Amino acid sequence: MKNTVELLQTRRSPRIPDLVEPGPGEDELTTILTIAARVPDHGKLVPWRFIVLRKDGRAALAEKLAACFRVDHADATTDQIEKERSRFVNTPLIVAVVSRAAPHGKIPEWEQVLSAGAACMNLITAVHALGYGANWITGWTAYDRSCLDLLGVAPNEKVAGYIHIGTPTAPLEDRPRPRLEDIVTSL
Repeated sequence: MKNTVELLQTRRSPRIPDLVEPGPGEDELTTILTIAARVPDHGKLVPWRFIVLRKDGRAALAEKLAACFRVDHADATTDQIEKERSRFVNTPLIVAVVSRAAPHGKIPEWEQVLSAGAACMNLITAVHALGYGANWITGWTAYDRSCLDLLGVAPNEKVAGYIHIGTPTAPLEDRPRPRLEDIVTSL
């Protein structure tokens, strides 16, 4: 296992098509979700939850999502529809992180949303620590009400991200990172 600094320095987002079996087993998934839940949470509101989309149940979901895409995109080509169908079937595991941020007397909603984002990042870091790859996306299904209904996302909830998880088949390339001189100020 890598030390913490090296782990954080080497984390990359593999392309989703490059994530293949094996994915995490049940014990590893429990570890990943436990770590994902260990984030700052002002007021202990738990303003997020997880939906585990297991591979064996996603084929039927993918068909329904493709049907939603066809409704919203009447002029979509067969290739576009197939791309949307395959978006949810190929990776070994997907975890949807759902933000449950809501008005509160003391805790600003913004802090609750940030907590959901932190849950996504902890989840990705845990996946990397266990030797797998993860890619955090949203995409149109995170904003389409009919898709959200299929996933059981309530009207007052939002998808903070779909975390695609598996074993990367290609080397992970780094993207250009901002220079600290461009993003850091001191007072």
